[in-house]
Amino acid sequence: MLQAVKDVFKVKDLRKRLLFTFFMLVVVRIGSQLPVPNVNPDVFKELFTGDGMNFFDAITGGSFEKMSVFALNITPYITSSIIMQLLTIAFPKLEELNRDQDGRKVIIQITRYVTVGLALMESLAMAIGFKRSGYLTNVETTGQTVLAIIVIVAVLTAGSAVLMWIGERITERGVGNGISIVLVINIVSRIPADLTTLYNQFVKGKSIPRGVLAAVIIILIICAVVALVVYLQNAERRIPVQYSQKMQGRRLAGGAGSHIPLKVNTGGVIPVIFAQSILQTPVIIASLIGKSGGTTFWGKVLRGMSQSNWFKPDEWIYTIGAVVYVVLIILFAYFYTAITFNPLEIADNMKKRGGFIPGIRPGKPTSDYLQNILNYIVFIGAVGLSIVSLLPIVFNGLFSAGVSFGGTSIIIVVGVIIETLKQIESQMMVRNYKGFLD
Repeated sequence: MLQAVKDVFKVKDLRKRLLFTFFMLVVVRIGSQLPVPNVNPDVFKELFTGDGMNFFDAITGGSFEKMSVFALNITPYITSSIIMQLLTIAFPKLEELNRDQDGRKVIIQITRYVTVGLALMESLAMAIGFKRSGYLTNVETTGQTVLAIIVIVAVLTAGSAVLMWIGERITERGVGNGISIVLVINIVSRIPADLTTLYNQFVKGKSIPRGVLAAVIIILIICAVVALVVYLQNAERRIPVQYSQKMQGRRLAGGAGSHIPLKVNTGGVIPVIFAQSILQTPVIIASLIGKSGGTTFWGKVLRGMSQSNWFKPDEWIYTIGAVVYVVLIILFAYFYTAITFNPLEIADNMKKRGGFIPGIRPGKPTSDYLQNILNYIVFIGAVGLSIVSLLPIVFNGLFSAGVSFGGTSIIIVVGVIIETLKQIESQMMVRNYKGFLD
């Protein structure tokens, strides 16, 4: 491993890319500490001791808790990318653009505009919410209030746009997918504080046997979740494909065997993010406007939607939210797979190239066969995602751990690290260096 790291820095181009990526990530973390003007940061520290904020705190790297210039993080860009992906499936003209290199550049440019628009709307809604809740400072007159709102909107929107720019520059001049790496560095930045919380709660001040046992259990849970994530990321069902031979001149060509790799976790972390967004967005909005508590029906619904109330021994009724969470993950896994994987198109392409699945007729029978297998493995992948997502939540609920990172964070971190290592590996192998993944 140490030799592999040395080999990485022997390659001049790779060394430059790694250093550029590191410099950009330092800029991200510095920006996460700069506070937004005219906002009382102490209020947000109190809010983040409440419900439904752990995941949002993790993916923003604590930026939202500090209400820094990067408080919106790259969530507007992620939302914009998902919207454009759905629109590309829905509108044939966008689909045609997506197939062409120049057309993809147009879609990327539209995605940037949509990102800025979403950031503008989110920051405006937040600024108005801050004003109504009394979170603004130095706003004694109406003019000062309007100016404060304009400054907050401008700063938050600009911060989100800068993070988008940094992510794209990392993709272009660094290593890995820049947006994903920015997301990972934010999540990783919260892990030391979370580990300190776990140590203070379960190890510090305990007898040596109890402290050691608690530490071992925590390590085993983390290792089990990471191992399951790695398995989900790499697991795939390979469908054998045989190509018929064709006469080219005086020679027979073709006849080679291949396979179609169907990933078990087809949707990646997207189904979990969708499910968490649907459940936690109302909770976050209610917290910002001071309506998160209460014993009314809707107050109890909000508590049930918050992950921090699941699996608590004295409040099992709220664990119904976990059931809804799992159902949403499964539904979104099927939905996302349906819009990103088209068995009919694959079957038609195979037929045109003279390929067939042994024992299955070309055309619609092949499409139906692929769809049936896909339905089966998507369910397995969705159940695996649910288990990974729920394990840390169960631990938090039963033992009141109160850490920000969870199964979703681990899925993102492990998945991005694996893909980045593969990219570095491929560049090293081109230069005849031994890589990381042996």
